[in-house]
Amino acid sequence: DGSAVSSAALPTPTHIPRPGWAFFRPDELWDHVVTVIRRALAEVDDRGRIASVAVAAVGESGVLIDASGAAISDSIAWYDNRTRPQAAWLAEHIGKDALFARTGLSLQPIFSLNKLLWHREHQPDIWRRSVRWLMLADYIAFLLSGEIATDLSLASRTLLLDLHEKRWDSRTLEQTGIDPNLLAPLVAGGTALGRVTVAAATATGLPRTAMVASGGHDHVCGALAAGVTRPGQMLNSLGTAEALFFPTTQPLTDPQAGRQGYAQGAHVVGGGYYVFGGQYTSGASIEWWRDLLGAKGDPLAYDTLVAGAERVPAGSLGVVFLPHLRLANAPYDDPRSRGALIGLTTDAGRDAVTRAIFEGIAMESRNAFEPLVRYPQVTPPESVVAIGGSARNAVLMRIKASVTNLRHRILDAEEATALGAAMLGGLGAGVYADVDDAIAQMRYGHWTVEPDPHDVPVYESIFTSVYQRFYPAVAPLSQAISDFQSSVGESTRPET
Repeated sequence: DGSAVSSAALPTPTHIPRPGWAFFRPDELWDHVVTVIRRALAEVDDRGRIASVAVAAVGESGVLIDASGAAISDSIAWYDNRTRPQAAWLAEHIGKDALFARTGLSLQPIFSLNKLLWHREHQPDIWRRSVRWLMLADYIAFLLSGEIATDLSLASRTLLLDLHEKRWDSRTLEQTGIDPNLLAPLVAGGTALGRVTVAAATATGLPRTAMVASGGHDHVCGALAAGVTRPGQMLNSLGTAEALFFPTTQPLTDPQAGRQGYAQGAHVVGGGYYVFGGQYTSGASIEWWRDLLGAKGDPLAYDTLVAGAERVPAGSLGVVFLPHLRLANAPYDDPRSRGALIGLTTDAGRDAVTRAIFEGIAMESRNAFEPLVRYPQVTPPESVVAIGGSARNAVLMRIKASVTNLRHRILDAEEATALGAAMLGGLGAGVYADVDDAIAQMRYGHWTVEPDPHDVPVYESIFTSVYQRFYPAVAPLSQAISDFQSSVGESTRPET
């Protein structure tokens, strides 16, 4: 019913050999998964009641495995930027518009195809021994069940899925020279793969009777947990980054959506699709500000910032924040954009800047989804469902409701991504009759935040007269600064 019986967590073991690079070692990931499962099972009285297992994970990252089923490559992190040359090659030889028309994705270095091309170019010995590419969630499911498959929501993040036909795209495979047999069979989320193997049961403590089902992309699993599966709904998933998720019945076809940086994919359930925008540094902007004030990792300091922001009136005394601390997402799709604060005066203290950061996050969200709902495939929402750690920030949620002039329904669902995976596992094991049955059985609480009628016109004025003009005004300077930062980074990079 959506209530957690037990839980456990460990940080992802990440290796950063040089600036801009990051990777995971598959054996370390599996060891962490085993440890987490064992810790969670320690609080379960009757393990025989565990009916199913499914895995949700980040998109884009995966591993190459050999004929014995062993992982033979590291897993390049989804955000690793070593693959920029491969993305540039794809843009030149296939074209951004062509790739968007096929896959629904705006070409970026993060997608799996770029990582495959990097492995082929830089690790030819590993490439020659490779027989399969598995996304991380699929790799863990393979170790649990012995079965190889890729769910459609994760395949949507490879840049190799024909989104319209929901099959691997033969044109892109041919143009890049990648063997189609390297890719796993495609299945829908919640497909039963097989029972937990003897080896996996011994390692983890899971019962052999548990069914392993296909899971999915973390954001999409979170949408399932929130019940966001139909057009007219909108999910705002708030964490370090932020996703704005809209279910659709058909993919967007206008190439302008791709040029703006919007991404699409197959939903984990129901045969539908989704389109989303968002921002990379939503919660990260708040964490950056807290750390800058010398309170890194202090939850009480976070609460103090929120309380201080509540004392400042809407508009933050004229201070406005552009939350592009890494890059600009859709509709600008500018990796060279940088964050900015304007309107600073001697009257603008810590609390005013804190509220300006909250307001900038909210305005960036509105700036991302308003162009999206103009496309005919996207139904404008009447309200928003919000999940994630930052959704517990009551001041931020009130600001978001007023900036967008939309009611926000905040779900009290801990670990929504894991809950979505559990629902997919239940579908695979027959615990639920169908998706609607699974959603109907969830019993998490929620509360509603309404737009403040006094703040709505204030934010409307700031958004139209200032915020929408903010990025275009500072973009040339931001891009020059980005180029300077890159040149400094290159000159100080250690030899490897």
